[in-house]
Order: sequence, then structure tokens, then C-alpha cells
Amino acid sequence: MNEQQWIAMDEYLCERTQAPDEALEAALRESAHAGLPAINVAPNQGKLLHMLARLRGARRILEIGTLGGYSTIWLARALPANGTLLTLEAVERHADVARKNIERAGLSGVVSVIVGDAVDTLESFIRDGIPPFDFIFLDADKQTYPTYLTLALRLSRPGTVILADNVIRGGRVAETNSTDPDVIGVRAFLDMLATSPRLSSTALQTVGSKGWDGFSLSIVAD
Repeated sequence: MNEQQWIAMDEYLCERTQAPDEALEAALRESAHAGLPAINVAPNQGKLLHMLARLRGARRILEIGTLGGYSTIWLARALPANGTLLTLEAVERHADVARKNIERAGLSGVVSVIVGDAVDTLESFIRDGIPPFDFIFLDADKQTYPTYLTLALRLSRPGTVILADNVIRGGRVAETNSTDPDVIGVRAFLDMLATSPRLSSTALQTVGSKGWDGFSLSIVAD
């Protein structure tokens, strides 16, 4: 198997399981036009996020890493009428694109895009005592994943789902002698998943239009 076959299979699966969606397609198109990196989740991965949030019955969602708002739209559509989603983005230009994409999708009323250092923002949430989240999606800088997880747990409650993207990194995460800061960060993050008494976790490899990667899925214990 090669990457061209993975991409073709992704396209086939998306054609069979997803209807055309102008808001999502526009979000990808406008993000590319603005020069944002093409590191958003694939369409079938976006729908998986949506379905997992719905299965959880999430009313409050936290996303760390907005980019152009593509995954944000998928997640926000899983919310009930009174739900809310907070998404954190470090780059103002990315946040501006995301806000326009979210508005076009008709979701500005439930989504808040917060610009700034995510660690600082999460710490402010903790200080302010905001209510815990039901679903947390982690898709930001990988070397900071351990810190994000530590803070996310303080913003969770029993039953909270924590999903982290890009935890395989083309298989490099298995390299114990890697000096790549992203690999080191993900390895430390996975070690935390393995040892935390508050988490029940698994991790899966994926291949497709985004290459060889994968995600971790955790549930905060009772």
C-alpha cells in the first residue's frame, strides 16, 4: 500500500458516508486561500469527532488548536441548542479566518474563539473556576501536550472525553532516541496516559489523506 492508495480510499469513504457540505468546504477553501497550513483533520476524521461528541452527549466542548475552524465546525454541530464550545488559537490571523468560517456555518452563537497562549488561557479558566468540559479535543503544538493534558484534567469531570490528534507522527513516536521536540512531547503525553489513575485510554494508528498518524482517546474515570 502507498499514500496514493490511502488518499483514494479516504475519498471513497467520504463519498459514501458524507453528503456535500458547503460550509465545511468553504472553510477548507478559505483557509487555503489565506495561506493557513493544510494540517486540519480529514473530513472523515472530522465526522468522527462529531459523532464521538454526540455519543458523549457533550454540552461543553474545549478545543485546543483552532487553525481555520474546520474541526471546530464539526464539533460545534454536535452540541445541543444550549451547548457551548471554546476554542483556543495562538495566532490572531488564524483566529480571524476561523471566526469567518464559523460565522458562515451559522455557529457564532455557540463558539467562542479565544486568542493567546493556550497554557495561559487554560490556567485562567482554572483560576476563574469555569465549569468542567464534557469533551476536549487536543490538536495544537505537540511538545506542549503533557502540559495541556495536566491542565485539561483540572477542567474535566468523571466521564469527560479527551481526544488528542497526531500522536503517531509517521511512526516516529516509537523511536526512543528521537531528539524531535514534538516526538518527545507526544511520548511524554502517552506516558502520562499510561500512568494516570484518572484516565482510561487507548491510541490508534490511522492512514489516509493525512498520511500515517493517529489519535489517543481517553475517558476521565469516576
